[in-house]
Amino acid sequence: MRTVRIGGASGFWGDTALAPEQLVRYGDLQYLVFDYLAELTLSIMAAQRARDAGAGYASDFITITMKSLLGEIRARGIRVVSNAGGMNPLACRDALQALAAEQGIKLRIGVVMGDDQRALIDTLRARDAREMQSTQPLPARVTSANAYLGAVPIACALDEGCDVVITGRCVDSAVTLGLLMHEFGWDCEDLNLLAQGTLAGHLIECGAQCTGGLFTDWDTIPDWPQIGFPIAEVREDGVFDITKPPGTGGRISVQTVAEQLLYEIADPRAYVVPDVTCDFTQVRIEAAGDDRVQVSGARGFSAPDTLKLSITYMDGYRNTAFLVIAGDAAASKARRTAQAIFARVNTMLAAHGMPALSETHVEVLGAEDMYGEHARADSREVVLKMAARCASRDSLELFAREFAPAATSMSPGTCGLVGGRPTPTPVIRLFSCLIPRTDVSACVHIDDQVLVVADAPGSSSQHEPLTPALNLPEAPEQAVWQAQHAQRGLAVADSADELPESWVEVPLIRLALGRSGDKGDTANIGIIVRRPEYLSVLSAWLTPARVAAWFAHRHPTRVERFDLPGIGAMNFVLHGVLGGGGMASLHTDALAKAYAQILLSMPVRVSRTLHVDIVDDR
Repeated sequence: MRTVRIGGASGFWGDTALAPEQLVRYGDLQYLVFDYLAELTLSIMAAQRARDAGAGYASDFITITMKSLLGEIRARGIRVVSNAGGMNPLACRDALQALAAEQGIKLRIGVVMGDDQRALIDTLRARDAREMQSTQPLPARVTSANAYLGAVPIACALDEGCDVVITGRCVDSAVTLGLLMHEFGWDCEDLNLLAQGTLAGHLIECGAQCTGGLFTDWDTIPDWPQIGFPIAEVREDGVFDITKPPGTGGRISVQTVAEQLLYEIADPRAYVVPDVTCDFTQVRIEAAGDDRVQVSGARGFSAPDTLKLSITYMDGYRNTAFLVIAGDAAASKARRTAQAIFARVNTMLAAHGMPALSETHVEVLGAEDMYGEHARADSREVVLKMAARCASRDSLELFAREFAPAATSMSPGTCGLVGGRPTPTPVIRLFSCLIPRTDVSACVHIDDQVLVVADAPGSSSQHEPLTPALNLPEAPEQAVWQAQHAQRGLAVADSADELPESWVEVPLIRLALGRSGDKGDTANIGIIVRRPEYLSVLSAWLTPARVAAWFAHRHPTRVERFDLPGIGAMNFVLHGVLGGGGMASLHTDALAKAYAQILLSMPVRVSRTLHVDIVDDR
């Protein structure tokens, strides 16, 4: 059966220049895809375009990647799909065309347009559009407004013979799905195939995150300096393998790929992209050789009637300062220092009639503040992090001036102002809402042609019911469930304060792996059992209530759990825990990168019978 080999060369704007070189030279590819854009990346690009009409795209794509590799890419017959266009896809095209002319290379470039929806803002205001999570109204002034486009325009550009396709905002996985629709002739009714193609794109869109990067058992992953980047080898029937170039570092395994499947998803029964609604609950990941796994089992349902629109807007300023403090009771000294500085600043602001700080946040790095009440004993060297937000830049300048004097007037052992006096920076917030897909018209620019793209059909009809999440047993059924599994030594203890003699506590990381990520102010934590026999244990122990309690210091408004029995996993979605998320957050971990690590330290109560059988799978 015919296959297509696709290399995932970028997970974000700023990813290593090693990736495209490695994939082009050693990947034996037909396609190279790049994902550069996050929601807030577009706002940065919008600011660049406001200053310079020729800017606002991922310039690295031109000046580093294509400048050094375009000749090899053309010689090897590799086609490229990239969302490097950002807020200015046509300028990105012009820069690439100029580069190709300099190198004497003839290049047919397609540009997908239609994601920039700033013209829709007045209409949204008239509709009283509301933010998806907070239900807040549309802000008065916006910086950018971009709809997530899908794969169909990319397939159209490739159908027209384009060597390179440049897009603005599209779904991360669409750069892969679009080329698969072109190569195999999949259409908008081939829903299971579209779901498999979306999953392939989801797995490779974050680069080395599925080849051992960020893996729970990090110490088992070889050769970080030369870590391999992912290749999806997709068959016409949608089944695909994930592998990497030979001789590179990292590792492809069932577990490394399973972790990436769970990255930044919510309900796996309804992973919604413009082209299809995906159900990943029955996905299977199976070893298929050295550094190779096979992935199957994604199911597809009707495309949504709506598209997601990501709007960014300015919301005042922020300032963050760091101070090193050492000695006995270092964390306590740091917290008193923070209290004193903020008290002094607030008094001075009031005395001068200046706007008060609207939000403050203190974290003592090295004292495990990310763990809340589960933090271990005090450290003798810490970094005090103080962050503040305010509508007034001048108020934050005063905070910056009054931070440094702590080095001579407060805690002994204060020995370093990290980074010097901090400078206020703009706060950019994200506002996401759904719009009818009929509001958006995508098109493809090729040379002097503009091709209008027929939209993927949405459907308001009820599709086949999605696989329901596994329901956790409730009391008194919980006791019956435990009794059944105790016969096989797979029981968990209840939540009593005293640990019965027949039970023992082990950290969750002995039983499972984890990966976490963010979407706005929401964090997700994917947990994957190390062995199938541990699944029943964790299904009973890891309830949403226990996870919410473990993260009580982050004050989640709601915690949901969704199960993926196909890979022995569960996904937790924690709402309202990231302090607004992204650049708006004052948290050190505003993107939930450490949340899985924090949860993996949770003690799990298991029977001594099971404890004897627990092995170190690291």
